[in-house]
Amino acid sequence: MLPMVNNETVLRIPVAFMEVVGRHFLSFIHVVGGISMLAIHTVRVLFSYKLEWREVLRQFVVIGNKSFSIVFLISFFTGLVIALQLSVGLGRFGLTLYVGQIVGLAIFRELGPVLTALMIAARVGSGIAAELGSMVVTEQVLAIEAMGAHPIQKLVVPRVLVTLIATPLLTVMADIVGVIGGMLITVEEAGVTPRFYIDQVSNTLLMDDFVSGIIKAAFFGFFISIIACYQGLNTRGGTEGVGRQTTKAVVYSSITIFVSDFFLTKLILYF
Repeated sequence: MLPMVNNETVLRIPVAFMEVVGRHFLSFIHVVGGISMLAIHTVRVLFSYKLEWREVLRQFVVIGNKSFSIVFLISFFTGLVIALQLSVGLGRFGLTLYVGQIVGLAIFRELGPVLTALMIAARVGSGIAAELGSMVVTEQVLAIEAMGAHPIQKLVVPRVLVTLIATPLLTVMADIVGVIGGMLITVEEAGVTPRFYIDQVSNTLLMDDFVSGIIKAAFFGFFISIIACYQGLNTRGGTEGVGRQTTKAVVYSSITIFVSDFFLTKLILYF
């Protein structure tokens, strides 16, 4: 005999589901609105207040210089893997001579800026969120306000500006290193000379391919730093809150990179 199901119970299930969906949607809107407002205030403060050059130089060391090795390593092995896979795949059709062209386009247009941004989000974004979150928990941000200084000027603007500049620079390095890594495998697997590989890459790539990757890298750097600063400045709940906000900063930045990559690519191709 089948059990009786109360109609009220049946109706309660979709209502509870809609409540959860609505709660998450409102939370998403709140985060997007907060990040947008912080971005607007940051741009306004950048052109309204004196820039803290000492802090900017310190952030260049923390964000740019210390990210060089990990971006170098990731880009080099990415070039190796892409060239190896293409050598095997195109080799089935006797097209291994075109490996250099595809490697160059893939790295300069997509893999270079995207992988660089992901590494910066993992290393720099998490560091910014943790540092600012710790300052909020220990009330250092309140102390800055009590001294009459602007927290966005002192804490947000230097980090956003440096990340905005460092990400395209690291992307240029990643493009070059990735192409060199692809050359090592292509020379070995396809049996071409280094000169032939370089000629393929240089004759295939256009200035638009290089510029599109740099433009996307600049946007990625801005998104990463703004999201990380927002999460850090909105830390609640002590040290556990710092961990939660750091995780959110990395996750939100990574999602934003992939979503914005599609729209930026579409926009750049349109123009």
